[in-house]
Amino acid sequence: MAINNGYAAYQNSKIMTASPAEITLMLYEGAIKFCNIAIMGIEEGNVEKAHANIMKVEHIIEEFQATLNRKYPVAQDFDNVYVYLLQRLLEANMKKDRDILEEVLGHLRVMRDTWKDVMRLAHSGNAAKPTE
Repeated sequence: MAINNGYAAYQNSKIMTASPAEITLMLYEGAIKFCNIAIMGIEEGNVEKAHANIMKVEHIIEEFQATLNRKYPVAQDFDNVYVYLLQRLLEANMKKDRDILEEVLGHLRVMRDTWKDVMRLAHSGNAAKPTE
């Protein structure tokens, strides 16, 4: 039990000290993890496991939607992607369809990898700088 408490404290500290960019990356990682668990649930015939984890992915995507900075035109593009993913997750949950979850998983991985690239560029100082 003490090990679990120590791990929980470490995870909590990691989240509390993370930058917004790192939190976004953690959310992508979580969505990917829960999507994989949902796929396992479908493969095992465990409807409850699949449902619970699809809902976790949905909640993460809803959080991404809620935190979009709508003053930038690209926010609408992201919102369109999130709406699509939520529709596919709803369909996957109703049908317990592994193939749909694999599709969503592919999109999440691309988005996560792109986010990692953005973080790397921003950290190295090579991010595009606005012209004056």
